[in-house]
Amino acid sequence: MEEINFYVLSSIPGRIRFKSSELYQNPNIARCIYKGLAEVKDINRAIINIYSSTILVIFNDKALNAEEVFNVVKDIIRSYQTTLTLEEETKASISVTKDSVVPLKKAIGNEDNIIALKANYKKPYRKNTLDHHSFYKMSINEIKLLLKSDIDMGLQEAEALKVLESIGYNEFEGKKKMSVISMFFQQFNDYIMKLLLAASGASMFLGQVADAITIIAIVVVEAILGVWQNYKAERSLEALEKYTAPVSKVIRDGETKIIPSRNLVPGDIICFEAGDIVPADARLINSSNLQLHEASLTGESEAIEKTYKINYTKDVPLADRKNMVFLGTRVIKGNGKAIVVNTGMNTEMGKIAKLIDETEEVLTPLQKDLNRLAKVITWGCVGISIGVIISGVLGGQPFLEMLRTGVSLAVGAIPEGLSTVLAISLAFGVQRMSKKGAIVKRLPSVETLSCADIICTDKTGTLTTGQMTVTEVYTFNKEYKIGGDANKAYGDFYHKDKAIDVEGDKTLKQLITVAYLCNNAHYKIKDNEEFQMLGDPTEVALKVLAEKAKLKIDHMNCYTRVKELAFDSEIKKMTVICKDHEDKYTVNIKGAPDVILNKCNKLLDEKGIIREITSDDLNAINRYIDNMAEKSLRVMAFGFKELSTIPDTEDEIEEDVVFLGLTGLIDPPRPRVASSIKKCHKAGIKVVMITGDHKKTALAIGKQINLLDKGGTILTGLELDQLSDKELTDIIDDIVIFARTSPNQKLKIVKALKNKGHIVAMTGDGINDAPAIKEANIGIAMGKAGTDVTREAASIILVDDNFTTIVKAIEEGRGISGNVKKFIRYVLTGNIGAVFTILTASLLRMPTPLIASQILMINLVTEGIPALALGLDSPSYNIMEEPPRDAKKSIFDKPLLKKIISRGLLMGLSALGLFTGTYLFTGNITRARTLAYAGIVVNQMLHVFDCREKTITENKYLLPAVGISTLILVGSIYIPAIAHLFGTCPLSIIDWIALLFMATFIGRLDYIKEKATRLVTNRMMPIPA
Repeated sequence: MEEINFYVLSSIPGRIRFKSSELYQNPNIARCIYKGLAEVKDINRAIINIYSSTILVIFNDKALNAEEVFNVVKDIIRSYQTTLTLEEETKASISVTKDSVVPLKKAIGNEDNIIALKANYKKPYRKNTLDHHSFYKMSINEIKLLLKSDIDMGLQEAEALKVLESIGYNEFEGKKKMSVISMFFQQFNDYIMKLLLAASGASMFLGQVADAITIIAIVVVEAILGVWQNYKAERSLEALEKYTAPVSKVIRDGETKIIPSRNLVPGDIICFEAGDIVPADARLINSSNLQLHEASLTGESEAIEKTYKINYTKDVPLADRKNMVFLGTRVIKGNGKAIVVNTGMNTEMGKIAKLIDETEEVLTPLQKDLNRLAKVITWGCVGISIGVIISGVLGGQPFLEMLRTGVSLAVGAIPEGLSTVLAISLAFGVQRMSKKGAIVKRLPSVETLSCADIICTDKTGTLTTGQMTVTEVYTFNKEYKIGGDANKAYGDFYHKDKAIDVEGDKTLKQLITVAYLCNNAHYKIKDNEEFQMLGDPTEVALKVLAEKAKLKIDHMNCYTRVKELAFDSEIKKMTVICKDHEDKYTVNIKGAPDVILNKCNKLLDEKGIIREITSDDLNAINRYIDNMAEKSLRVMAFGFKELSTIPDTEDEIEEDVVFLGLTGLIDPPRPRVASSIKKCHKAGIKVVMITGDHKKTALAIGKQINLLDKGGTILTGLELDQLSDKELTDIIDDIVIFARTSPNQKLKIVKALKNKGHIVAMTGDGINDAPAIKEANIGIAMGKAGTDVTREAASIILVDDNFTTIVKAIEEGRGISGNVKKFIRYVLTGNIGAVFTILTASLLRMPTPLIASQILMINLVTEGIPALALGLDSPSYNIMEEPPRDAKKSIFDKPLLKKIISRGLLMGLSALGLFTGTYLFTGNITRARTLAYAGIVVNQMLHVFDCREKTITENKYLLPAVGISTLILVGSIYIPAIAHLFGTCPLSIIDWIALLFMATFIGRLDYIKEKATRLVTNRMMPIPA
């Protein structure tokens, strides 16, 4: 055999790197090597790159040496036959040869003892194996060699094109949009829809064309309603923000070029500056004062300082990787240069997108209940119809007539109008929710809200405003609280709970002036006084503070910047020299309190007098710094001094500074969040914070918003990783705050809560929230701050990004759940009555009391309209004082079923009695059927008022609905053309008196039964001690 090109690049104990030309762009041999090494004990990990032709093997150096590993890998490559096609290779048995295994200690693992390497190996996405590398732990030279790139020259265009052809574009796999036609046919996956179609087919087969067409019309209307809701939700999401940069500045062939970001590949050298969106995951090569906003990925609300100088040797969480920049994050300060390491679906955001795709949607509790109901009805219809047909035929009745009777019975048992009424009722609920700021994408999720007993919520942008805000200011011996929203140009300053005028406070005015001048943030104020900002969040917050102070514009505009000593993360300060209209110079300095205090030898006191700082002054200032830090405020100090000329050196500029005071900044809670959480607790709903922020910050916010009122503990992401799924499930009910979590961990938390039997609503705005949002029973995304990925994963979207809207949505969901129960009770009671009437008459060898068209009229019109009115009831005033509906228990619980069956049987007996009496005494089958038909309708008209707890006047739709149904009933009896269609005839006054008497009697009888049942139940309840 020809000698293979294979040699060692580097070797240290436990780690060896090889290179082989056989590997280049050959995924087949890479898979072969992975498979062979997976069967060798004491080899812990292997990383293969088919573009740099390298293999990195990490092994137990106490059991193996480098020479033994070299021989194993070389023999695997030698055993590979390059002439095999991919199909042949998958069938071939390729393993480590016996000769190569002999020198190894404990060399071969059998099939029952496969080592972790095999478990960790995953088929790379689109041939890209780069995602196996921990690039933040690798040196820049290692990455450069791995990716065959050059720091100064970048990739060659030809090489970049080859890689692009191999791994694909730098973009997410787009989800194919569903056409309107596809949406329409998707509606027929519902079990009840299939049942209705079957009923229509049976009616058509028996020549009952009008009935068949009516049922088909119902199905079509319901499908159109479903399409309309989906289409409306999609339209509301059309203006989604894209989280990928359209173009990128890249170095190729030694030249700086602007190329479409989708054409980036691993190995590209990219450059970026303030305002840019990072186009791919990349390792920093160089950076200057670089800060990024990563809230959408990590949940971290503050700006993150990045530097190329850090090298990690241990695993660190995603949010703490200071030498990496990630796709979709925004540069807010400084500039940088980096080498692209992952693109498209292999980026951190791409991994999140894959997590979303892997999450399966499950049916809501209501959908499960309705499917169970449909199956019960189906088998019940089949069983009863077959029994009636057999019984009739054996009794000498004609087969065709009994077949018609069986079909009529089936049509009577199927609540044709139920699904339509349900869809319309949910749609009206959705409409009410939209007025309260919530867009519903999936109708059934509305009712699921009634079962929610856990709300998992992100902190940044959901519980908090998502923007840094100055909440406290300290000048010597004076404290101020700042009111107003984070992004609004108004808000009062309070000293000892009294509003003050900043213009009249010399020290405070000077501090705010320095905060404004020593600042590089830019913004403009919109018509609604909301800020549109660009820059470091802390600097933006300081400029918002100046706007709230209402300092005169000419006061700020009289200053001209002449020199800047830029902020640096190492020196932790920024200095600006400004000249005023009298050509006087002022030094304005801000930074970390310890750094600024070291520069100050004077202070501006509460009387506006400059004096020397004493040790007692410093102690007082440091106490207040500690006080702010305990509240998790980010503390900044400010100073100034006046100059006649500009000094030559930096030290001279920044010496003998006058201390002005401190500001405390935080991403504050949204207004009314605390009261909303209290309302949740009262309603039996636990609120859990899941955030990427630090433990101390999360705890401080949690205390402010009443999250810990019911007790509970806090768990960090690192602690979470130490727990197995079972251990997490065991303790998860005790945790109220999860801090420093990754997207994978958020998903793990939601799964653990679901495994514990909870119905989970998950809210969030960042891409990092999307997998957990999709996994939750109810996914809720933010409309303004939310990303397109998050909103795609959610079933409900909050237009105003307000946590309190979630509570309103849950309240509406509970109301809808109650309404669903009411109209299900109402509709199914009528169906039970009709089925009982037909079935009993059939068993007694009597003519059919109700024909199919009359049953359809009962189900669709005379029952459907009042049922729809029931579905429009508003939630009860005390509905949020009740516990959530238990999702484990069917909506068709025993008390509801008892009410449906008992009232239905009474109705059936009433209709059967009217039919039998009339038929026996008059022999007029048409009149007898008309009385039976009208009897059920009138009974239902009275029954509708028994199905609700509120007074008649509290639902403005109910009386008109009953009136319309009554008019339809009268029209179907007294208008000749319609009466002929429905097989009815005019009734006399005596007939109506009999009808009303029977209906009233049945209603009172049912009422007495309910009262008696309640009385017995109450007496049987144990007396509390």
